[in-house]
Amino acid sequence: MCGRFALTCSVADLSDFFSGLDLDDFPARYNIAPTQPILVVIAGEGRERGSNLPDRRAVLVRWGLTPGWVKDPKDFPLLINARAETAIGKASFRAAMRHRRVLIPASGFYEWRRPSKESGEKPQAYWIRPRRGGVVAFAGLMETWSSADGSEVDTGAILTTSANGGISAIHDRMPVVINPEDFSRWLNCKTQEPREVADLMQPVQDDFFETIPVSDKVNKVANMGPDLHEPVVIERLLNAPEKQRPGDGQLSFF
Repeated sequence: MCGRFALTCSVADLSDFFSGLDLDDFPARYNIAPTQPILVVIAGEGRERGSNLPDRRAVLVRWGLTPGWVKDPKDFPLLINARAETAIGKASFRAAMRHRRVLIPASGFYEWRRPSKESGEKPQAYWIRPRRGGVVAFAGLMETWSSADGSEVDTGAILTTSANGGISAIHDRMPVVINPEDFSRWLNCKTQEPREVADLMQPVQDDFFETIPVSDKVNKVANMGPDLHEPVVIERLLNAPEKQRPGDGQLSFF
């Protein structure tokens, strides 16, 4: 799953990544958690005549998807992730997969390696970022929930898939990454049905991300500074064969 991520790039870099996206300034966010607002990119409603830029816009949604048919969100689980393998047919995600696919920009995400209880080892947090740096776009879904009094809340979830060879030693799931050349196809819900974009919901190549062991400060939502990305040394693994190490400084998995 993906339970925490970060978005720390500049507005200019994010706008360039999405080919001229119009954005207001925003602060760097190092520890984005469920129920908090997240930035998502959706297909627009038509650019001015003569523009050669992709038709996209950015909106804020609450992280934790609530289907429109839910009567009371308090009685419904918080859906921060959707499994790519079943999202097309699952009732909670079926309508969003057909009509409201989005892109969720991130600088990277956090994951925890959780050893068995018998091992006596503590869980280890990892900061997982694109090896080339910059921004990455996660596949996402969006729904608008309406209450009985007419108020509306836009909500969203991150699609996940099976972990690639670079992540599997830490966790068996990872976010679905959409490459820039596929942005338009993923966002086009008018002509591209879910089955026609199913090929995009695959694990990204093994060397796309690098994995960096970090402190457990990320566990606390109140911790929001850049120190969350500082690497730590996992002393218990320093004498282990390299192929058995899930992380040492900036050691990556592949």
